[in-house]
Amino acid sequence: MVHFNFVLSTALLASLTAAWNPSNSYAPSHIQCPSNANFLTMANDDDISNDEADWVEGRHEVTNPKLIEFLKRMNLKNFDAESFLANSSLNIGLAFSGGGYRAMLSGAGQLAALDERTVNSTKNGHLGGLLQASTYLAGLSGGNWLVNSIVLNNFTSVQALQADKDLWDLSDSIFNPGGFNIFSNAAYYDDLVDDVEDKKKAGFEVSLTDIWGRALSQQFIGLDNGGPAQEFSDIRNYSAFTNHEMPLPIVISVGRAPGTKIISTNSTVFEFTPFHLGSWDPSIYHFTDLKYVGTKVNNGVPVDKSSCVTGFDNSGFVLGTSSSLFNQFLLQLKSTGITGVLYILAYKILEGLDKSDNDIAVFAPNPFKNAPVNSSISRADTLDLVDGGEDNQNVPLYPLQQKARNVDVIFAYDNSADTDYNWPNGNSIGATYNRQFGTQGNHSIFPAVPDNNTIVNLGLNTRPVFFGCYASNFTTLREQVQATEDDIPPLIVWNSNYPYSYASNTSTFKMAYKTSEVAGMIQNGYNVATRGNSTDDSEWGVCVGCAIIQRERERRGLKPTDQCSSCFDRYCWDGKLNSTKPASKYSPKIKTSTSIK
Repeated sequence: MVHFNFVLSTALLASLTAAWNPSNSYAPSHIQCPSNANFLTMANDDDISNDEADWVEGRHEVTNPKLIEFLKRMNLKNFDAESFLANSSLNIGLAFSGGGYRAMLSGAGQLAALDERTVNSTKNGHLGGLLQASTYLAGLSGGNWLVNSIVLNNFTSVQALQADKDLWDLSDSIFNPGGFNIFSNAAYYDDLVDDVEDKKKAGFEVSLTDIWGRALSQQFIGLDNGGPAQEFSDIRNYSAFTNHEMPLPIVISVGRAPGTKIISTNSTVFEFTPFHLGSWDPSIYHFTDLKYVGTKVNNGVPVDKSSCVTGFDNSGFVLGTSSSLFNQFLLQLKSTGITGVLYILAYKILEGLDKSDNDIAVFAPNPFKNAPVNSSISRADTLDLVDGGEDNQNVPLYPLQQKARNVDVIFAYDNSADTDYNWPNGNSIGATYNRQFGTQGNHSIFPAVPDNNTIVNLGLNTRPVFFGCYASNFTTLREQVQATEDDIPPLIVWNSNYPYSYASNTSTFKMAYKTSEVAGMIQNGYNVATRGNSTDDSEWGVCVGCAIIQRERERRGLKPTDQCSSCFDRYCWDGKLNSTKPASKYSPKIKTSTSIK
């Protein structure tokens, strides 16, 4: 049985070697620009940026032996992992959906299941080590709280975060962190508003997302006061990043013009990595150096060479940008439990901020101003970004399906609340599939997926499902989206939240969890990822291994082994449909009341 009441053997955080914001505060700083500065680079369907390419090359030196070790433990028959990977490197992507603390905690169990540092995770039937073998780690909204709780604390572990007495303390709402201690709450909000006022006094536009991001920092970043001077680009200097011990983190947000409604086919998907901010979409198709976001530029070149900005990419602000949906909580003060004097204080914090577009994170000046694309984004003075799930793509698959990244397989963990009872029904993967046929598709391919009703009626959301198992099936789809012959999407391993051992369908807006609830959610997530530690399928680990190597086998013209063919017969969607009943009423029962051995 996997236990999650861990005792730390070492300190939670390794020392962070960070290029701190010179102001040592939440306010961005002005510095001398680098010589010949031009922060803008065009996206390239065939190649990732030089910074990312160099880093990935170093990451492969770590992932290759880890993947060999993992595949050996999965017991694939008629397969030699060492010879198979002797001259090849595979790219594994992990994607964690949004959905508030439900997504964070369910995802935490799923991530812990993939982490070799988790107690018992490398036993037979478990999947520990897959995290160490992965190249990319993507999250949005609540899934991003998980991803960057790990990353921003120098690639700590779920077990360490759960054991820490300060981080991940969800016993009181983030909006009422002192419980009934009004003086504690007042000081908390006073500190938040002071930080945001520092940014405003420095001449930068602020939004509700600044306050939200500062609040998130207290809960997820293990530095004094949540690290007000910590930048997301500082990750470049973390020891776990420079040593290539962690996957490359990718944070997802969506661009939105004020007053407009976005859907998956017309949205602009933006991504943050430690290296850049930008989009693969035709509406921008450029990236900018994240470290200098906040600098006034014209086509990427600083308008004033003596005045560049650093510190705008505050880590908490990036966390808040990807989850700006929760700004609405700040507007409904009475529903948060805040009353009396504290209510008045909180109201003063909000006064004058983003009254018409409260879900927006404001990036001003626009880092893509006059970029060489014909779009409203490049013409605008500000870049407005919102919650990464607002275009219905609640699982961050899009950045991992880009041809330039050459991802072989994506393990997608969907902890969305699509049905009336807060369970996933495939709405997100359907939105990503449909996106390829719109103007923002950029000729990228996503495997065919069934409709929501079929997913529920056939029970595809009660177990993992593989999409896009065979590259030979993409000929027609490739023609439809005008992709090239060598554009082959990753194989998708879709994992849906399901009540193995705990009712994990909590509301997206449940903002406080007891210690026992946290443990139950995390344990259930572990069971989802491992199929109950392979009690549902003794060869689940084999099938995971088959999914990982499938694209490379196809590139070599090799057919799956009998063992892998059997896995694909069980897990690959066979194209069958059953749309007779509506999916919205789906409500499964807990499989077992105890942890699965």
